[in-house]
Amino acid sequence: MEEAKPTAPKAPVEVTLRKFELSDVDAMMTWASDPLVAAACRWDPYESTEPLLAFLRDVVLPHPWFRAICISVADGEDPRPVGAVSVSPTGDPCRFELGYVLARAHWGKGVATAAVKRTVAAVFGEVEGLQRVEALVDVANPASQRVLEKAGFTREAVLRKYMLKKGAVLDMVMFSFIDTDPVPE
Repeated sequence: MEEAKPTAPKAPVEVTLRKFELSDVDAMMTWASDPLVAAACRWDPYESTEPLLAFLRDVVLPHPWFRAICISVADGEDPRPVGAVSVSPTGDPCRFELGYVLARAHWGKGVATAAVKRTVAAVFGEVEGLQRVEALVDVANPASQRVLEKAGFTREAVLRKYMLKKGAVLDMVMFSFIDTDPVPE
């Protein structure tokens, strides 16, 4: 009987953010077509790349702050998109709303938390007058709530019967990160 050889611990995954390109549509389809990923989002799973390409071209590319969450799978490989993060203006110029989505294969590995940390570190330096980034999370999505908590967001309140999503009225948890909050390491 052979002895099991010890394996070297995996190095932490390096998470980077970059602007999307039209050529990212196939990578984006990985999470955009997954019913479990889409269940937590306002959109239904995509069934083909054509409408996703239109969304990428017409919404994502012109958006002021919509980034691909990228990781390198192998040494020397260019980082590839495994999710998306956006920070969108609200009716108040000092306040933007954060949104993020991640391919299921990368859930629970710290990728979303790292992306959110990078996002808040960057966006406060890039958006003049920004004082607050907020995020709304379904009360039934504790994993996403944990991402925000680990990224330094403050849980502020449960907003009862706050949002209609896919025919259901949901309670949402409001989280915020303000310009004086320290970004956790």
